[in-house]
Amino acid sequence: MSAIEATAEVFVTAFKSLKPRQREAVLERMLADDDISADVADTLALESRRHQPRQPFRQVLKELNIKA
Repeated sequence: MSAIEATAEVFVTAFKSLKPRQREAVLERMLADDDISADVADTLALESRRHQPRQPFRQVLKELNIKA
């Protein structure tokens, strides 16, 4: 386990040990922070598309009607 994975594990374990209202308070504070909430939104978007087939970048631009 890498140092990053170990840190994440400690954080998640601590978060899970909180009471429901404490978890809610932590989540509210995290989402109130613009940088953290943007990171969460980006991560959720990436995870929701993780198993979709890959497309060439130029094809995506073409579909979005964007000139490169």
